[in-house]
Amino acid sequence: MLIAHVHVHVRSDSVEAFRAASAENARHSIHEPGVVRFEVLQDASDHARFVLVEVFRDAHAAELHKATAHYLAWRHAVADMMAEPRSSTQFRRIFPETVS
Repeated sequence: MLIAHVHVHVRSDSVEAFRAASAENARHSIHEPGVVRFEVLQDASDHARFVLVEVFRDAHAAELHKATAHYLAWRHAVADMMAEPRSSTQFRRIFPETVS
């Protein structure tokens, strides 16, 4: 299992557009066979900061996700919204040991 937390800081004038584009990407992403979970979270105290929680069955599923039309459309749509480059931290699951 591959878990990624993607940290995104968008320009203040792009918050709503980023939310909409990210929600659209997530709506499609959750239907990919290799996606276990896909969430878009917004910082409660700084609305221009987001975390995308992406849980894939394996690294190959993450690679396939990055080749989908909806991901490519999202990447293009949000490219100019960034206040700084997005960053990603990858995790491996320790507990629980099985996917529910």
